[in-house]
Amino acid sequence: MKIVMLGAPGAGKGTQAKMIAAKYQVPHISSGDIFRSNIKNGTELGKKAKEYMDQGLLVPDELTVDLVIDRVSWDDCKNGYILDGFPRTIPQAKALDAALAKNGSGENCGLDFAINVDVPDENIVRRMSGRRACLKCGATYHTVYNPSKKGDVCEVCGEALVLRDDDKPETVQKRLAVYHEQTQPLIEYYDGQSILKTVDGTQDMNDVFAAIVRILEA
Repeated sequence: MKIVMLGAPGAGKGTQAKMIAAKYQVPHISSGDIFRSNIKNGTELGKKAKEYMDQGLLVPDELTVDLVIDRVSWDDCKNGYILDGFPRTIPQAKALDAALAKNGSGENCGLDFAINVDVPDENIVRRMSGRRACLKCGATYHTVYNPSKKGDVCEVCGEALVLRDDDKPETVQKRLAVYHEQTQPLIEYYDGQSILKTVDGTQDMNDVFAAIVRILEA
């Protein structure tokens, strides 16, 4: 079960990826986690990525694909994996396809499903402005959908929760503009490979998950 998650920032694809990973016992792999892990462990790929990141530059597609391919070659991925936050562009998707094919991961793109969590922009702006994050342990909450039981502090470590700059309405609008320009074309790309499945992301997250499970088990 090899899955790529699609959807605008704030659509809830990360949450769904974690739920899928837990149910099917496959790793949830995000590009950000891969970067951080390789940099922390001082790998050769991590050192190369850090050189770009330290200069405020985007890590090149080829290097990012190398990092992802290295990660999905681990033993814990033998029964599948869920990619979240990668690929973000058509060139990245094509590079990933080529790398998976080269590694003998099967025909097509080596992926079984591209799950698109579809949410209108106005819903996303409303959702993200309600997000609250713990900068100490990384836990996330929402003032409406998933409030902390301790009010304005983290349930896990007790630190104060904050509205991140990334989640402010003006920043969200900019992120959505980038998404529509660069990432939304992936929907058509994976549809052309007959692996795209779209779910209504405006539902309760458990209903979205149930819809995804029906797709995966059909």
